[in-house]
Amino acid sequence: MVQRPLGNHHDGPDTLLVTSDATQTELVTAETEKLRELITRARFVLFDFDGPICRLFAGHKAERVAVELVEWLEGRGLHALLSETEREALDPHIVLRAVDRRHPGSDLVAELEERLTKQELRAASSAMPTAYADPLIRTWTAVGARLAIATNNSPRVARKYVASRGLSACFAPHIYGRTQDLHLLKPDPHCLNRALNAMGAAPSASLMIGDTPSDYFAAQRAGVPFLGYARNDRKEKLLKEAGAEEIVGSLELVLRVLREQSASARP
Repeated sequence: MVQRPLGNHHDGPDTLLVTSDATQTELVTAETEKLRELITRARFVLFDFDGPICRLFAGHKAERVAVELVEWLEGRGLHALLSETEREALDPHIVLRAVDRRHPGSDLVAELEERLTKQELRAASSAMPTAYADPLIRTWTAVGARLAIATNNSPRVARKYVASRGLSACFAPHIYGRTQDLHLLKPDPHCLNRALNAMGAAPSASLMIGDTPSDYFAAQRAGVPFLGYARNDRKEKLLKEAGAEEIVGSLELVLRVLREQSASARP
């Protein structure tokens, strides 16, 4: 559940539900304890990239990228490759997956994927760091956890971004992302399994942090415990509907719990 301040809640326009301070404390304690258990067990932490680490398209809009991919296809006389719904989705990954479904493994898909990668590389220069992500990554590394990135973005993009933040040593060489085998994108657990195998990690000793249902489904299929990150109500709703149970609205709480555990473990 998303960690938010607990207080008086309105249920409809005329009904005020008042939660006692004791009840609030119990709820917060229970939720924090669940989070603490996830963090305590995690010897290996797999991060999704766009969302938990940064907002990749904060300054270079994904919608514009999708439009440019559609226009490129139309310029090649391939307008009919996409349905109206796919064209209007304004999501570059939907465009890419749609073309791959109709021409799997083709040169067309390879060229389209490369065009998307170039747009993502441009976006990486203006990506917005997710609040508390950098110190969380550094702290988890400092306490001995091994980290990896498992993303549907190009691994070249993730490498460029983490290098710009001075975080390469926290992840390298374990950055796994999109290949031209697009059927292996999440929710397929392929990139998670690559990370687990390369690090020699038991799924039960690992933790996946993601912000989409596809991240949650991939973690489930890989047997990895999941922590959802939802920066807004829409993200929270989608994760809950997918079945995710542990969700935070900010990485601050994760960082706080990790620091508390680190402090308590010192002699």
